[in-house]
Amino acid sequence: MQNIPVLSKKEKVELTFRPIEKKDNPQVANIIRTVMTEFECVGEGYSINDPEIDDMYAAYNNDRSAFYVIEEGAIILGCGGIAPLEGANGQICELRKMYFFPALRGKGWGRKMVERCLVVAKKLGYDRCYLETVERMEQANFLYKKMGFEKSCEPLGNTGHSSCESYYIKEL
Repeated sequence: MQNIPVLSKKEKVELTFRPIEKKDNPQVANIIRTVMTEFECVGEGYSINDPEIDDMYAAYNNDRSAFYVIEEGAIILGCGGIAPLEGANGQICELRKMYFFPALRGKGWGRKMVERCLVVAKKLGYDRCYLETVERMEQANFLYKKMGFEKSCEPLGNTGHSSCESYYIKEL
């Protein structure tokens, strides 16, 4: 497993929330792979195998997607974004690749990421937002429900994430 950064011991930590840049690709790939491994989401049917992981900047650098990072100094501690749901009608976006190192969890950054993504999704013309996760990511499931996502019985689109067992949808 990779080295997991922690927040600095400074009295007041300055975190920056910003769009992904090309230079962020290695750190973002590290977050995704590290967190997915932490939650035993490896192998076939998980997003850890998505080809976009090594170049998230290129994958989300278009007029229907957005991807963000949260950093302390030059260290990225969290990420997440939205893009069209593959295999859907173009009106549904997917909340994708929202992963945080433990240092950010439970501090409100997940809510801020979801809020930002939903605002952008609405501006991009989507009418619903979909996401997939696993039950063992308990904090994430709690957050999605708290943010108004409704649990669905079956997956939508063609994400390729057949090992996920929790699906959520939200009207925008």
